[in-house]
Amino acid sequence: MPKILVLILVGVLMIWGFNARAETTQTAYDFTFHALQGGGELPLAQFKGKVILVVNTASQCGFTGQYDGLEKLYTKYAPQGLVIVGVPSNDFGNQEPGSGEQIAGFCKLNYGVSFPMASKEDVIGDNAHPFYKWARGQVGWIGSPKWNFHKYLINRQGELVDYFHSVTKPDDVDLVDKIESLLAEPTP
Repeated sequence: MPKILVLILVGVLMIWGFNARAETTQTAYDFTFHALQGGGELPLAQFKGKVILVVNTASQCGFTGQYDGLEKLYTKYAPQGLVIVGVPSNDFGNQEPGSGEQIAGFCKLNYGVSFPMASKEDVIGDNAHPFYKWARGQVGWIGSPKWNFHKYLINRQGELVDYFHSVTKPDDVDLVDKIESLLAEPTP
């Protein structure tokens, strides 16, 4: 196939990804993860009225240092209503091979992680956690995780309002500005 046709096809698929948002009445509050430690549930509904940043994480990734920035972001903005939920995943490069206990120990010891962490989940493909299937339906293929440390931003109403690819650091001005603007909105 000539290169130009491939480029046109890729362009059409990217546009389709932006426009293929699913019409749904679901919100992020309809989804529950399992907690990384303790085996209990981690329902996103417990964070109603807060701004939520859901991040798929990995302990052996070039982006793993983002745990430090995520913890700083959480520490700074949690009093205003920000919750970060880390979702370990082994989907990309097998960079999260550990057990829940190993992951929790690594995060606490190396980065002092205090924000909620879910159990290890698939975030892409047929076996993806339902939250990630819903999120992909909202933002299309282009907005779905392509690697570890992809970020979904949820407003105080439980709506997915933005996403940030792995290369976006937690202190990125666009991410911080978006979080601050959502935190400035009144709690429903």
